[in-house]
Amino acid sequence: MAKGRKNEPRSQQAVQDLVTITLTEDLEHARDYEALLKENEVPAVVRQNKDAPDTHTFAVMVPEDFLDEAHVIIESQDAYRDFCQYAFEDNEEFADEGIEDDEF
Repeated sequence: MAKGRKNEPRSQQAVQDLVTITLTEDLEHARDYEALLKENEVPAVVRQNKDAPDTHTFAVMVPEDFLDEAHVIIESQDAYRDFCQYAFEDNEEFADEGIEDDEF
């Protein structure tokens, strides 16, 4: 433990050991990321962004040791969500043309 940190309260030390993995304007979205990370055994917390107190942004934070793993998990989830949105949009296009899914 660093010498200058001995007298700091434990909760303040814990927050200082965390790094922001992503920012979001939607608390529910931040909570979804937090749950996803915890499901994958990555400790995570959501905090209101103190760097921009006049905005309503939320930081999803993880211990620095888990930063790389957390990035991979979130990027994988975002890629999956993007793929699903793309697939759903394609189905809407086919529905507009009168083509049913069971005709494939």
